[in-house]
Amino acid sequence: MRAVLLVLSLILLSASAGAQTFDPLTEYHKCLILAQTQPEEGWEEALAWQSLGGGEAARHCAAIALIKLGKYEEAATRLEALAQDSKRDEATRAEMLAQAGQSWLLARSIDRAEADQRLALGLMPGKPDLLLDHAVTLAEAHHYKEAADDLSEVLRRQPNRIEALALRASAYRYLNQTDGARSDIDRALELDPDYPDALLERGIQRRIRGDNAGAREDWLKIVQTVPKGTVLDEAQRNLELLDVKSK
Repeated sequence: MRAVLLVLSLILLSASAGAQTFDPLTEYHKCLILAQTQPEEGWEEALAWQSLGGGEAARHCAAIALIKLGKYEEAATRLEALAQDSKRDEATRAEMLAQAGQSWLLARSIDRAEADQRLALGLMPGKPDLLLDHAVTLAEAHHYKEAADDLSEVLRRQPNRIEALALRASAYRYLNQTDGARSDIDRALELDPDYPDALLERGIQRRIRGDNAGAREDWLKIVQTVPKGTVLDEAQRNLELLDVKSK
């Protein structure tokens, strides 16, 4: 959704860049679908659109295709350049930088991810989505206190932001703030009893307290309901470790 809102803004710019023989919004939707589902074709579509005057929207679509192709560093570099060259408002450029940060994080370049996220927050201070992205990167770097601070600001603005509650619970656990970790995860699961990240974290907290049965219940629920992804992998790994220790 954030990508769609960003490019809708970009399209308004590219539509005025020159004569168009097609509707730019329709072209963007076509390009985005290809970029996400058939990224090689999406890449070619974006290049063709750019040659016809697609402007910033076409450049952005090309970067999305590169992310889907696993070319995270190139995508991030292109997004940084797009943010620097863009004539759009600060909110739009901040989103470009946020996406660059996400790409750097996928490339495991944590320092560059944080640098872009800090630039984005400089443009849009206090924006919850940007703070949440930054907190994820800080947690990856094991800077849990700083991550918790960002997440607390998110939750001050959006008290029911479930992703922030689950991630802050994890940060508090690493900081040995047991009560805060338990309170956050309980609140997250009140909002959504099936939220995978919260189930994973509650299972870890239960395991630490010696509640192996409760931990197993949470992790099995993830295995039974989540088709793929990092949360599923973590749940399966924790179940395997639990089984080894139980023998």
